Order: sequence, then structure tokens, then C-alpha cells
Amino acid sequence: MTEPITPEPTDEGDSDIAATDAAEEDEEELDPFRDDDPTLQGLRNINSLASWTVSTHKPTCGVSALLSPAPHTYWQSDGPQPHTLTIHFFKLVHIAKLRILLDFRKDESYTPTRMQFLAGTGHHDLCEFGGWEGQQPVGWQNVPLDGCGVGGGRGLRCFLVQVRVLENHQNGKDTHVRGVQIFARDGRVSQREDESDVESDSSGMEMLEEEEAPGKKGGAKGKSLFDLKGLGGLDEPDWMRDPIVR
Repeated sequence: MTEPITPEPTDEGDSDIAATDAAEEDEEELDPFRDDDPTLQGLRNINSLASWTVSTHKPTCGVSALLSPAPHTYWQSDGPQPHTLTIHFFKLVHIAKLRILLDFRKDESYTPTRMQFLAGTGHHDLCEFGGWEGQQPVGWQNVPLDGCGVGGGRGLRCFLVQVRVLENHQNGKDTHVRGVQIFARDGRVSQREDESDVESDSSGMEMLEEEEAPGKKGGAKGKSLFDLKGLGGLDEPDWMRDPIVR
């Protein structure tokens, strides 16, 4: 009588789980709404304050796909280089952070490798303020803003920002950009910090008044209000003491 053959365990299930975990990690890495980035503390997204236009785009791959919160949507150009993205704000803004979402693993030859950034009050006075170059980028790419502010400070004041994609990986023709986010300083955060500073100062004054209160009570009993012993251990001079009847 032959014994039943037991199939040997395989690692297919484990490999499937590992692949799923890796895919989830990739999606998390490209999630535009990640709130665990410490560099975003004290900033707020101002994408909604601007009008967005692109030079060309494939059907269903225009501005709405670029600004979609889903990382699998993207803007795909459909024309000659350079491909341009123009962001026109309806008021003067102070940009503190600008970043672009790219994914070489999915886009390959559609991935930008060299970009140019310009800003101004309109199309007539655009000036280049920075550039970016990279090979096989994955995730959010920060655009350097050092030296763009007044006196060489960090930050950018403008009405209009333009992104120009000059080159793609392996000289690809069209481009894929999966997201763009622009941030400004959040005045509400600084206001809360100022209010907390005022509260701490007022509490400090209350504590100081409470410490001075015993001295004032002592003065009412005929003691001197000046305590020079707390200032380096000096004794109170005779002429400052209470008069003595002799």
C-alpha cells in the first residue's frame, strides 16, 4: 500500500504577499497627501489659488489628472519640447516650497531628467530662478528656492510660475508628471505660536506678582521692601532700616 504524497510547501503565497506589500509601499511613497513629512510643518498648500494650464496634453491626461490626489494619474504632453506648465496666481504669493512628483519605475522614457523654472508677475517678465536635473527619480522632487528671496533669502514672491520640461529619459518625446504642489507659510500656525507666547508671558508675570506679594505684605508689617540679600548677599544699610526710638 503506497502512502499518499504530501505536496511540498511553496513560497508562492509568501512571494505574493511580499509583492503586495511592496506595491503598497510604492503607493505610500508616492501618496501626495502624506502628512508625515517634517518639512511640511507650518506650511499650507496653495494650489487652489492659481489657474493651471499646460502646453499640450493627451485626452484625460491634462491639468485635472495632474492635480488629482491619486498618484497613478499624470499629465502627459502631446507636442514638441519644451513642454510647459504655467501656474498663474490671482494674487501675489510667497512660495516657501515647490515640489514635483515623478516615478521612473512606471514612466521610464517619459520621465523628465532636466527641468527649468521661471517666475514673474506675468508672461512678459518671466525670469529663471532655478533648475532641476536627475536620473531615474522616484517620489517627490524638491525644487531649490535658496537665494530667490529678497537679499538672497529663501522663498519666492511672484504671481506666475512656469515649469519647462527640457529633456526626458533616453531622449523621450512626451513627458509624464504625476503631481505638483506649491506651499506657502501658514499664518495660522504663526498666530497660534504668538498667542502661546503671550499666554506664557502673562503667566510669567502672574508668577512674578505672586513672588512679590509676600514682600509687600512684609512691608505692611513695618519691614523694609528692599531685600538686598538676594542681590549678591549684601546686607541692608543702617539708613534704610526702620527708625528706632531711643
